[in-house]
Amino acid sequence: MQEAQTHAHTNRLIHATSPYLLQHAHNPVDWYEWGEEAFAKAKSEDKPIFLSIGYSACHWCHVMEHETFESEEVADFVNERFVCVKVDREERPDVDEIYMHITQLMNKGQGGWPMSVFLTSDREPIYAGTYFPKPHFMQLCGQIHNLWTTERDRIAEQSVQIRGILDEWAKGDAPDKDVISKEQVTEAATMLARYFDRQKGGFRSDGNKFPPSMSMELMLRTYRHTNDAALLDAVNVTLQNMADGGIYDHLGGGICRYSTDPEWLVPHFEKMLYDQALVSAIYLDAFQVTGNPRYEAVARDIFAYVIDDLQSKEGGFYSTRDADSEGMEGAFYIWKVEQIKSVLGEDRGALFCEFYDVTDGGNWFESRGHAPAGAKNILRIKTPADDFAKSKGIEPAEFEKQMAQCRKELFVEREKRVHPGLDDKILTGWNGLMIASLAKGARVLDDPQYAKAAARAADFVLTKMRNDGRLLRTHRNGESRLTGYLSDYAFMIEGLLNLYEATFDPRWLTEAQALTDITISHYLDSAGGGFFFTADDAEKLIARSKNPRDSAIPSGNSVHAMNLVRLGVMLDRSDYRAHAESIFKAFKSTVENSPSQFERLLCATDMYHDRVNEIVIAGNGAEASTDALVRAVYAGFLPNKILLLAGDPGAGRPALAEDQFALLKGKKPVDGKPAAFVCENKVCKRPVTDAEALRKELGFR
Repeated sequence: MQEAQTHAHTNRLIHATSPYLLQHAHNPVDWYEWGEEAFAKAKSEDKPIFLSIGYSACHWCHVMEHETFESEEVADFVNERFVCVKVDREERPDVDEIYMHITQLMNKGQGGWPMSVFLTSDREPIYAGTYFPKPHFMQLCGQIHNLWTTERDRIAEQSVQIRGILDEWAKGDAPDKDVISKEQVTEAATMLARYFDRQKGGFRSDGNKFPPSMSMELMLRTYRHTNDAALLDAVNVTLQNMADGGIYDHLGGGICRYSTDPEWLVPHFEKMLYDQALVSAIYLDAFQVTGNPRYEAVARDIFAYVIDDLQSKEGGFYSTRDADSEGMEGAFYIWKVEQIKSVLGEDRGALFCEFYDVTDGGNWFESRGHAPAGAKNILRIKTPADDFAKSKGIEPAEFEKQMAQCRKELFVEREKRVHPGLDDKILTGWNGLMIASLAKGARVLDDPQYAKAAARAADFVLTKMRNDGRLLRTHRNGESRLTGYLSDYAFMIEGLLNLYEATFDPRWLTEAQALTDITISHYLDSAGGGFFFTADDAEKLIARSKNPRDSAIPSGNSVHAMNLVRLGVMLDRSDYRAHAESIFKAFKSTVENSPSQFERLLCATDMYHDRVNEIVIAGNGAEASTDALVRAVYAGFLPNKILLLAGDPGAGRPALAEDQFALLKGKKPVDGKPAAFVCENKVCKRPVTDAEALRKELGFR
């Protein structure tokens, strides 16, 4: 029996639920969680607060912990002079958002994690930065302490100035009398495309490249209206190079957070749930537009990874798989030639290595201490598979069969390695994003297993992560906690709407409407329009924002705007549409000044201005002839649609009530056959009973 590990130190983070906070529970630093206990101590002992914000898969957070927070010297210094507070940015995005904005203000727009912020006992900012090496951190702490003890008036004066800027940021621009225009949508998409790398895809950069999922969604939507080939080309080049690059896990599926180079070769290896959701969704969209089977394959591989590795036994999806294992970044994913040949044999191994760019000299040349030493390779594809196969005199289909078998064998071998750490907390909003993509995938790929996985997650959130009907933010080890944020509601509502269209189970529509009404009751800014990030009865921070900017994930306002448009059409609710308009008016001038940060909001604007296809299928949802009509709806890219079933959805579920859904009135099968009704603004064309006729009706080739 293995003896329990002993630790020289154990601080109060040992009682936290966050895996990130638990990673610091044995630091000599006397950490507190964010809360009144820490603030009261700072006030009573007249000490400033050192606030450290990060997340469990953050590589540089690990580095700063090992270098600095595990140091007895550092701990002795900061414990005497500061009250030290740790925050998991994924559990507390409200705290993270405010102090990240301050960090960027103080650092010419630069920010990141770990975030290091010094505060007064009233949580007002003194100084902010990101990662600091140990000597620099010690020097900075000394300077802050000296300021605190000798120049308190200077700190107070600066805090007043920063607070004024923060208040203006939180308040935002005055609402416009008009909504964001249709022209703004097209202009933004065209502008974004100009900044794409035409050779390798993604935004032009000499350094990091992130999957630009939301930008590509906006470009595909605009391409649908304009047929501007440059928009589609930018998307195709990006998706093809991402799928070929090291950012994509060729053995296990899934997409990494970002690439550290313009070639998509060397990723920052963590796999975030929200990236799996957003990237799989854009591959689905592109598959509908182009029919490219590679896009379908990537989406399926991402789904398989998420279901196999990130879905809990209870149904909810875990947050993150770390970048590091055995203390080294990327160690789990890299290969040497001899390792591959030992598994595949000399001939197959040589072929695999040539195709996936595995060489004796290696293709990843990072030599700093946090990466494994020596020659190392990240799997990537440099030559298209068909071209490579033909150059070797192998039929492409046979070559892909060989490579699939090789990947399977190497995956089995890789599973024997020490796995990167798992952040097993379940976040409501991130689950909503994944539910939305899986549900869409169930229809686009005609594969009910994805709807089943999405439904399990939705049921988990709705039954285990609520209190008196209100959503909670986070769940781990049987405990759900923290009041949900706007993004939690918006993302879950989107997931539920997609899940209804994937299953026709009325439960999901009912729950979506109930959650929408809660957002209006607790998050709506009735004076300035739009929705606040935090509830009216949540913890009061130094600012209450309603930031509409899309970042690594879309903003709550962006997603909720589209939810409100969709539900307004589905339920014939003019008040929902009016609330969507309040979002478009509240942020019109902000979008005009910086359209590149509002891609998902502009996608919602596109739906608002477009002629929404109101599609009703009248028939029994369990019958093949009904399903054929549903499949026809997803035969092409039709993002601005709503889909309802008039009839028995099967599986013992109740049918939608006509008195709640005006679009259903009078929609019946025709001559005993299931029928599809395509309507715009409640004016319907003649029903069709043939799937091919429906495809033509919807404009699909």
